Order: sequence, then C-alpha cells, then structure tokens
Amino acid sequence: MKKLNKFLALALCLAMALSLAACGGGNNGENTAPTISGVSDQAVEAGSEFDALAGVTASDAEDGDLTGMITITSSPSLSFSNGKVIPEKAGSYELTYAVTDKGGETAEAYATLTVTRQTGEAVELFNFDFSDITPDAHGWAASIGESASATGELKSGAYVFEIANPGEGDGDVKLAKAGLELKAADYKVKVWAKATKETYAHLLARNEQAEGWETFGGAYNVKIGTEIAPYELSFTSPGEGSAELLIHLGKITPNPDNPADTTASDVTVTIDKIEIYEITGSQTEDPVYTNDFSQKSIDAVVLNAGDGANGTGTDGEGKAVYTIANYPTSGGIWSIKADMGLGGNKIESGTKYYYKFTVVAENDQSGELLVESASQNDAARADFYSLNLKAGEEITIEHIFTAGNNVDDPVIRMQIGNPADGVTSNTITVTNLEFGKMEGDLETHKTIDSFAGVRSEADDYTWGVYNGTDEDNELGVGTIWTEGGKLYYRIDQGGTTDWHNKLYMNMDLPSDSYFTVTITGKASKPVSCGFFLNPAGSWDPRVSEAIDFTTEEQTFTFETTDTLVVEMPFEMLFQFGSNDLAAMGEVTIEISSITISQRSVA
Repeated sequence: MKKLNKFLALALCLAMALSLAACGGGNNGENTAPTISGVSDQAVEAGSEFDALAGVTASDAEDGDLTGMITITSSPSLSFSNGKVIPEKAGSYELTYAVTDKGGETAEAYATLTVTRQTGEAVELFNFDFSDITPDAHGWAASIGESASATGELKSGAYVFEIANPGEGDGDVKLAKAGLELKAADYKVKVWAKATKETYAHLLARNEQAEGWETFGGAYNVKIGTEIAPYELSFTSPGEGSAELLIHLGKITPNPDNPADTTASDVTVTIDKIEIYEITGSQTEDPVYTNDFSQKSIDAVVLNAGDGANGTGTDGEGKAVYTIANYPTSGGIWSIKADMGLGGNKIESGTKYYYKFTVVAENDQSGELLVESASQNDAARADFYSLNLKAGEEITIEHIFTAGNNVDDPVIRMQIGNPADGVTSNTITVTNLEFGKMEGDLETHKTIDSFAGVRSEADDYTWGVYNGTDEDNELGVGTIWTEGGKLYYRIDQGGTTDWHNKLYMNMDLPSDSYFTVTITGKASKPVSCGFFLNPAGSWDPRVSEAIDFTTEEQTFTFETTDTLVVEMPFEMLFQFGSNDLAAMGEVTIEISSITISQRSVA
C-alpha cells in the first residue's frame, strides 16, 4: 500500500509538472504579465461606428493571443459590443483597455476618443496664393558706377548685390536711403549682411543739410563675413535735420601698403534687413534688490522639475547652483523652471526695470529667460527674453524691459527643460544678482527696413516672418519671398528657442466648423518645426504638431477636433528655432501649397 501511495504521489507530481510546462509554468513558476499593442488616440464623427479593437492586439508568453479577452470601458460611459460603439454625443471620452491572463496578471492601456459633431461635406475655405508679390525697398536704392561691373536688386527676400568688379572707388557700388528725418538724438544703424567671401564696406551717414560733403559719422573698412551678422554705424545729430544713409561696397583697400587686402571681386553680398534706432534722453539704474548668494535665503533659489525631470536649486557661499540630474522625458523647456526670487518686490505694469547677473553652465543650455509670477506662471508675465549659454563660458546677462503686467510675486525664471544635443545633465551657477528700476526719460524708437515680401493687409489672409533679432534677442534672422507660385522661407541664422525663427499666417476662421489644414513642402536640408493653429492674442492651439521637412516634397495634413462658438482670428505658426537649427547654418524651406478646408456642423 505504501508503494502504491508513493506511486500515486509520484504520478501526481509528474502530472502537475506537465501541466505547468504546458501553460508556461516551467519559467520557475512565474507568470508573465500580458501586453496590449496598437492602442492610440482616435477621432470619429457622432453617429458613426467606432471599432475600438481595430489594430489592437493582446498577448503574453504563457497564453499566447489574448485579443479576444480585451475589455473596454470609457468615461463618460459608452456601451461597447464586440469592441464597437456608435457614439451619439460629441465630446472627449477616456478609454481604458484591459486584459487579464489565466495566471491573473492584468495589463491596461489608455487612449482618448474624440467624438466630433456631425458635419456636411468639406469645402475649400482658403487656398493660399503664392504668386509673386512686389517687395518693399523702404526707400533704399542701389546704384552702380561706370567703372564697376555689378548689379543690385531686391530678390529672394533681400537686397542682393552681385559684384563682378567693384570699380575704382568705394562709392561705385552702393545702397542708399535719402531723407532720413533727424532730431536731437543718438542714432544707431544695424545692417544685417553676409557675403559669399569676405569683403569690405563703409557705412556712412551724410548730412543732407550741409554744403558739400559732410557726414555725421561713419564706420569704415567694415569686414563683411560669410555668415549673417549685424554691422553697426553710430552717430549723433545735434538738432533737426536729415541724413542720407549709405552702404558703400565698391573698391576699398584699408592698407595701401597691402593692395591684395581689398574689396572682393566675383562676390555676392546679401542684406536681409536694416535696423535704425533713434535714442533720446538718458536713464540711470536704481537697484531695489541685490543678492550675492552669500547666505541661504528662503525661496530665493528654487528649481521645479516635471515631466520626468529631476534637479535641485541651492544657494549660499556666494552662488546659486541649479543642478539638473536628468531632463524631462516629455514636455518642453517649461518642464524645468529655475527661479531667482526678487526679495518680495512687486512689479508694476508699464514701469521700466532692469536685471543683471553672472552665469556659467557646465554644458550648453538654451531656453527662455522670463520675469513672471512664481505661482501663476505665464498668466502674470512681465517680460519675455531668451537664454543661450555655451559650455564653460561665464557671461554677464544685462537686460532692460518695460513690464507688460502687474506681478505680485515675481521671479526671474530660466525655463530650461530642453537639453542640447547629447547633454543628459547640467549644472548652472549664478552669482551677483541685481534687480531694479530704470530712472530717466530715455526712449528708443526702432524701425526695421525688412526686404521680405509681406502679403497685403487687405487680403483675406496675410503672412510674414518674425526674427528673434527683431526684438534685439541674440539670435534669429530669416526672410521670405514668393517665386514661381511657391513661398520660400530662408533662415540665415537659426535661434535656440522656437520663436526665434517663425513664419506666421493670419486669417479669420468661422464658427461651428471643423478645419483641415494641408501643407505641401520641402527644405534644402532636413529641418523640423512646431506647427500650431492658434487663436490670435492667446495661447490655446487647436492644432499642435511637429513637421519634419526633408529634401523630398511631402504633404502634411492636420485636423481640428473642436468647433468655434464665434468667428475668430487665428494664426498659423511654423516655429523652427532649436539648438540643432542654430548649428545648421543657412536652410531654406519651400512651401508649394497650403489649403484650409471647412466642414460645417450639420
């Protein structure tokens, strides 16, 4: 009997072993959790059938295919039958996919179902016309002397000089603007230019009221390089009058003893824009808060990290140290906020302030430099500026701004959630912070003579380009033009934040409709941008996507998923600035068509 019991026990153990092996229990008795694949956000029109299981599968190592065991629930509730449902009410539904294997392990996946209102057939609302438009010279005119062989004309969104032979004198090739009205003020002129090889220029301000040839001042023997850069002329007018601004590109030999060092022949000089500053009055700094970070202070130095990022902010011993252990896995520059408190001082809208501090980063770091509410963020923002730090390079940042809002709890905030290429962590050290008011009557009036083509305000839609340098940020230069029925956007200098290089289009969109935007284009180099369809005057994008332009033409299609209560002005934004773009050099985006179609709610 004992032998029989032993035999039965052995048989039972063998049967259990075989059973475990059959269902995968031979994996040390461990049961692998199932996985669900193919779940993604979806959109469907109300009254249309939605198959939630289309393209969705579930499986695990022990039980194989578990797709038939998937259950689907939603909030708000929908009644699924075999994974299908006909939603009748428009709105957003959060879906939960769940499956449990024979071993009791459960997996879940999540998606959003957007149910749109029933609509009629799509009709074309806008088909952007990229036929040639006449650029604005802003009073600038080119002239070529008899001894020179050159041309100067508006083309490709710029003033372009093709100089085969610069002639015998500096004025034989020139660009001039007459009749600049002056008052008692200081003036600064910035010429944003580049050349296919190094050459020379004189920048002059001729006094039109004087007898004979007399200048208010000049910048002589200016060497124009191959990368776009600002070349400056400064002068002072003692009173009312007028000046002719001159850019001489003809024969210039700075050192007669070295005739080989001279203006280039067979060179192309491109001028994207010319900025004119009129500066009157004076001002002084009135510091209201300083921090040498010699002692720890409550809430003076704070680092907030989200979206998977981690870091700390500490102060004391003469410095504030922001340590980024790792950057976010999602989100953007706003995912890491490094704050410097301002000692409880409040900011008043319309008042002019300044700040300055010294900063160094262990690795490259770009981002936004803001003055805004510690608690309300961009809902109470006084100023918007940019930040661009090179690894190991200590710099002093000095910035003057007029507050755009009242802020009760202001901080100077570095939004630095995006790392440079290859950077996984960073340490940023700040010393000697000073904040205060600017006292005095200093006023600066800036005029930008841009040679980019801008569509008339009288049309149903307009377009233009924004450069970071337009508002005196460090980086961002570009221009646009139309040619052969296409729109071209050439970025001559890439910025490090997305708004440094921005192509915008404005139009009004009607109420009670959904919209489909279709864009066809390519680029001279692979380049990415953020694409947004956003209500003008606020930030609430109805489309927020990425576009990856390549050297081959592609078509991109984007759709809105909610309707407007009333007709509203919208902006369509292509925002290119990034660390990669800043290192890329010149790149041109070629857009052959943009259409917006409308589906009105039935």
